[in-house]
Amino acid sequence: MPKPPLTLYLAAPRGFCAGVDRAIRIVEMAIEKWGAPIYVRHEIVHNKYVVDGLRAKGAVFVEELDEVPDDRPVIFSAHGVAKSVPEAADRRNMVYVDATCPLVSKVHIEAERHHENGLQMVMIGHAGHPETIGTMGQLPEGEVLLVETAEDVATLAPRDPERLAYITQTTLSVDDTAGIVAALVARFPGITGPHKEDICYATTNRQAAVKAIAPKVEALLVIGAPNSSNSRRLVEVARSAGCRYAQLVGRAAEIDWRALEGVKAIGLTAGASAPEVLVDEVVAAFHERFAVTVETVETTRENVEFKVPRVLRQPA
Repeated sequence: MPKPPLTLYLAAPRGFCAGVDRAIRIVEMAIEKWGAPIYVRHEIVHNKYVVDGLRAKGAVFVEELDEVPDDRPVIFSAHGVAKSVPEAADRRNMVYVDATCPLVSKVHIEAERHHENGLQMVMIGHAGHPETIGTMGQLPEGEVLLVETAEDVATLAPRDPERLAYITQTTLSVDDTAGIVAALVARFPGITGPHKEDICYATTNRQAAVKAIAPKVEALLVIGAPNSSNSRRLVEVARSAGCRYAQLVGRAAEIDWRALEGVKAIGLTAGASAPEVLVDEVVAAFHERFAVTVETVETTRENVEFKVPRVLRQPA
């Protein structure tokens, strides 16, 4: 029986961003330099396949610093940590490497600069997300007010409405964030915004590619982890752009094939912490069931690369 025809639209760019690639390299180079075990505070990036692969090489993932022995190196995840974490490591004379994405570090620096200028911060982000916790932890308690939705803006009670600045989590929906910023500016006309957009290039680019694909397809799959903010935002963007069926899948085994019966065109992308090997796995699974024509929809090209910390670089 012939396989049903299917056009598979592959988003480009998709998958690993420069910050994720750098963080993974940091863990691998640390294991090479110091030997196993290397401890990592929180998942280095939000992807089970990546975390399991690093665990097999000798990485031990923990949630808090007190789970790490004094005599073993520890790495802080790409999402960033509160200032109290490296301070605690210093008190214990621990060796640590900060794998915080440089674009998250940029937001940390912004927050500190505004604080030094006497401004109270408003952070647009998701409560409980490691990046939000880390960014809010750059300043003393009470100096950063969190908003998750435009509705939250109405209940903000700043110390001085005339002395405010805002920052954002780097992995948010571009469109949703624009609505929250508009609400902030409407209520606090003098609020100071970031010098340059806080939402990172990779988040923006992956969302733009999904928007380009969504009108062409009946379904769109996002490869990514349930705790990956940028991956979940891609699902939301696809639905907002008119795709009636958009789902997050960890890998090929999680695809609901019954939901895709009769579909002639499907979009496929991957969150910034999902490796290309998982994309290949999903494409292969479609080839097993359909007569697939693959089309790449490229909206931009990325050539960003971040250097690893000096302590891990080989001498020239």
